Formats: sequence, structure tokens, C-alpha cells
Amino acid sequence: MSKTTAVPARVSQGSTSPIPDMAAWRKAWMDATDNPNQFWLEATQEHVAWETAPTQGLDGDYDSVGEAPFKWFADGTLNLTVSCLDRHLADRGDKVAILWEADEPGEGRSITYRELHAEVCQAANALSALGVGKGDRVIVYMGMVPEAAVAMLACARLGAVHSIVFGGFSAEALRDRIVDCGAKCVITQDIGLRGGRKIRLKAVADEAMAGQDVDHCLVVRRTGDDVGWTQGRDVWWHDVVSAASTEHDAVIVDAEHPLFILYTSGSTGTPKGLVHTTGGYLTWTTWTTRVTFDLREDDVYACVADVGWITGHSYIVYGPLSNGATSLMFESTPLYPDAGRYWDMVERHKITVFYTAPTAIRALAACGDEFVTKYDRSSLRVLGTVGEPINPGAWHWYFDVVGDKHCTIVDTWWQTETGGHCITPIAPATPTKAGAASFPLPGILPQLVDANGRQLVGPAQGLLCLLHPWPGQARTVWGDHERYVDTYFSMFPGKYFTGDGARRDEDGYYWITGRVDDVINVSGHRMGTAEFEAALISGDAISEAAVVGYPHEIKGQGVYAYVVLAGGFTDGDLLKDLNGLCRRVIGAHARIDTVQVVPGLPKTRSGKVMRRILRKVAEGRAGELGDVSTLADPTVVESIIAGAKSG
Repeated sequence: MSKTTAVPARVSQGSTSPIPDMAAWRKAWMDATDNPNQFWLEATQEHVAWETAPTQGLDGDYDSVGEAPFKWFADGTLNLTVSCLDRHLADRGDKVAILWEADEPGEGRSITYRELHAEVCQAANALSALGVGKGDRVIVYMGMVPEAAVAMLACARLGAVHSIVFGGFSAEALRDRIVDCGAKCVITQDIGLRGGRKIRLKAVADEAMAGQDVDHCLVVRRTGDDVGWTQGRDVWWHDVVSAASTEHDAVIVDAEHPLFILYTSGSTGTPKGLVHTTGGYLTWTTWTTRVTFDLREDDVYACVADVGWITGHSYIVYGPLSNGATSLMFESTPLYPDAGRYWDMVERHKITVFYTAPTAIRALAACGDEFVTKYDRSSLRVLGTVGEPINPGAWHWYFDVVGDKHCTIVDTWWQTETGGHCITPIAPATPTKAGAASFPLPGILPQLVDANGRQLVGPAQGLLCLLHPWPGQARTVWGDHERYVDTYFSMFPGKYFTGDGARRDEDGYYWITGRVDDVINVSGHRMGTAEFEAALISGDAISEAAVVGYPHEIKGQGVYAYVVLAGGFTDGDLLKDLNGLCRRVIGAHARIDTVQVVPGLPKTRSGKVMRRILRKVAEGRAGELGDVSTLADPTVVESIIAGAKSG
């Protein structure tokens, strides 16, 4: 073993995992590598309820992705909700499917599989009556209420394509997504509740829909507050869903039929709508939920993310429900009403598997152990992390204090693009190292390369690529397949470039080192630097802007903005003003941590901004800049260094 000692896997009684130990992992990984078609055809037929079982595995590859998207299980047909709902009715009809923890502690509801099936059928019938059908796009702009999951499943029941938009996004960001996917219907709620605060979801949706060709807006009543109303367009959920039939025949679709579009940040200011298809995505999320977490029949599983992100799609709704699990949905925040909220839930609900972000772990650790230790956490078996690399200090606190040294930690690496876990410990099998994503799951073939695409062997640090498609991978960008190819396959042809850097140690463990492209990962939210820059220069005060990420003790990465003021403007209360601008243009989650007024930006003679220089200054590494003599104006760098602020 290396100097970083691995913690042995904690095997407990009751496991039915198909990968119970490292010998089983090696065999499964080799089988999936040597014959991926056979491996995944067997897996999908075991884990997914197909109308017509597929006989074809992978069609296409990374070399031909520019000509057409690759496919998985192309001759199969299904409806995803049959796997998530119908097949459980006989044996699990009275089992709790969704355990909803509302914003206020102790408030919420439990929904059985039979009740969830009935409500999804009602919602599907209501949407159908509003004119939504197979292939239509539906935007869902909601908080973490059960109706959000019902809306997702109802769209899938109809063969409609849902696109969830995080409830913190601005009206402008929501409008962009409505326009890009051509949404026929928007589903929202009157008011969202989070941490004791009210979020005006319907008002934002109204602003976003103004002037757009949206047929209907279906509105869930959460608080009963007065909201704006457009007759003929707006419809109350309780008026049309509750009155609808509880029976609905699921619309059967091809395996490659789009299930959802999820927008994610890129290197330009325009978000890209990644398309996940039905059969392959469901196979991957079902299989990885069971395998990574060692999921068991009596588990109370809690992923405390938001359905506005891929984590909520894969590991709150589709993966757990397809496995027949009890899945907790959480409306509030980890610090409301105090830093013991998570662990109070663990005690009350007897949670066994708990999945959260390193940002939350770091914030809670800073509040002190007493908020954890006063609650009974003996039910916990598996602790998961998601969204960004976890630093060893936070990992040890999670393991030692939260898990009381008896839980397995699964530090999962994956992306919106991957659909589900790719590199992760497997709960009953993998010896873990603090901060390491560890080993690839079967079907995932990682490769480290240098900037020229040369493969790095043995212990090394480089750019992380994946060499072969797997069923859960996004197929395209909505309406722009060329952008999909350019983003992920142009830098290293024949390989999927993840945009992340990674290190592989002498034991073969992978350690994710973070983004290497123009994307910042702040508290698990991926945001493009170009989005920030476009927002900053949309106002009158800023003539030029460059944004970079830098290490942040709590959030993982902070946002550092270098700005050139327009004539006649002073810095005044600049940070507050610019954050207000970002909030309006991007959303409430978009916040600049540090702003520095500069006389100019470091540019090459061709006009390219050298973000490498700005990043090193923001990180406090100005002494490592190297030669700057090739810049159009090298003296700009001196001014930037002199005025640099501590993040």
C-alpha cells in the first residue's frame, strides 16, 4: 500500500450486492471490458422491465460519434415508469416510495408505491388533457416537493421529455431554456420554501414565460400565497390532477427515445441541453444505485440533493425507485433551523444510506461536533459524497464523527454527462482512501493523458478521458449535435474528454483534481466562467471582465472576477452590485466571492485573455507566472499582482 493508508471495506450482514468484494469487482470490470454488449444486455434484462427486451448492445462508438449519436439497446422498447412503479405494486405496493421531509422539521408526508403510481397516472392524464404527448417538452421549475418527482414520472409515462430547471435560476435563465427546447408546458409552484425563506417560483416563471409560446402552466399550491394568474394558460395542479383517473396505460417508447434534457454550463455563455435517453440511462442508474450503495430492501435511503441537478434525477428519483427503495426528498437546507438538521432526520427516519455534498460536510464540520453527536446515528451504514472532490479533512470528519468509524464512505465521481457514477468505491467491496474516488465501475475505461493526448501509464497526473461508451452516457446536445462532438470529442479524437484532471497513485486509485476547462465547480454547482463574464458586462459599469476559480475553504472553489470599469464609473459598492446583476441574469446560486478592478486584462497580441495568469494570481501563486513578455501589455500583469486580493 501507499503512504495513504486505505480503510478496509466494512462488510455487514444482509448484503445482496452483485459485487461483494474486490475479486468480484475485478471479474465484473474485466467482463464488461472484454464483452460490454453481453455484460450490459444481461444487466439490463435483470434490472429493467422491458416491453420488448433488447438483443442489441452498443451501436456506434466514439470514432463515429460525429456522424450520429451512438445507441444502446436500440431494438428494445419500454416505459421507464413501469420499472419505477408498476412492477413494484404486487410486492411493494404498501412500501414507502417517497419519504418527504418538508422545510420545517418533522413536517412532510410518506407516499407508498401504490399511492405514487396513482398520482403519477393522474398527473399523466391531466397533462394529456392539456395537450402534452409523446416527444413534447415540459419544463419543471419547482422546489423539492413530491409533486416534482410526480411531474418527472408523469412526463416519462407519456413519453414526453422533461427538463428540470433548478428553482434558484433567474427568469432570464429559465426563459433561455424554455426557448431552447421549445417547451409546450411549464410546471411550477406558487411559492418555494427553503430554510424558512419564501422563493417566488410562480412570479419568476411568469416573467420567463412572457412573450413565449407556452400553452399551459401547471401550478402546485404549496403555501396558498397570492400569485399572478394568466387565464387560459395557468391551471392549478389540484384542480386537474386530483380530478383525473388513477389509471393510465404507459406509452411505450424506443430505448433511445429522449427521457430528459438537462442544461449544464459550458465554455460559452449559452448552457447546453444534454439529452439522456430512456433505456440506457435507466439501466445505468438502476445498476449503479444498487451496486455503489449496496442497496437493500429495508434501506431508508436519503440523497439530500435537488432534482434540478443530475444527482436528483439519478439518485433521488429514477435509480432508487427502479430498485423499489424508500427514497427521502428534502425540501430544506442542512443549516435550518440549525446545523443538526441532517442528523435529526437520520434519528427520526432511521436513515441507513446518506448522500450529500462535500460543501455541506465542510460547513457542518465548522459548526462543531455537538450538532452531530447529540443525535442517534446508529442506523447509518453507507455515507456518500457527490458534486466535487472531498478534501481529506472533511472525509475524516464525515467518517470519524458522522459515521462513528463504522460506515463506508463512497466518494462518487460522475457528471451530468455521465448520467451516473463512473469512478467510486463500492460500499461492501472497496478499501477507501480519504479523498480518492478510487476505482472505475464496470464499463468505465479511464485513461490519463497529457496535453498532447499521449497516454500516461502508472502513477501519473493528467487529463481524464474515458475510452468506451457506457449505457448511461448523454447522447447529444439538444438541437446541436455538433456542439456535443466539439465539446467532448474534438480535443482527443476517439476519447471522451471529461474536462477534469486526475491523479492515479501507485495502487491504481484515481484522485480527481478538479476542472481543467473554463467551468467552475462551486458548492457542487457547475457554472461556466463565460456565463459570469456575460452577466458582468451586461450592465453599464463593466467594460471587460474575466472570471476564474480559486480554492475556497468551504465551497471547494470560489469565484474571482477581474473587471475593467467603464468610463465614469467608480468601484463604490461594486461587489454587492455585481452579485445583484449575477443573481438577476444567472440565478441565486451565482455569486462572486472576490472582485478586483484592474486597468486591463492580460492578453496576447491576438487578443486572447490569458486566464492562466489570472488563475495563478487568484490562487496566490503570482511567483509562478513565468514569461509574460509575449503579452500585448506586460505591465498590466504588474498592476494586477499589486492589486490582488485574498480570496
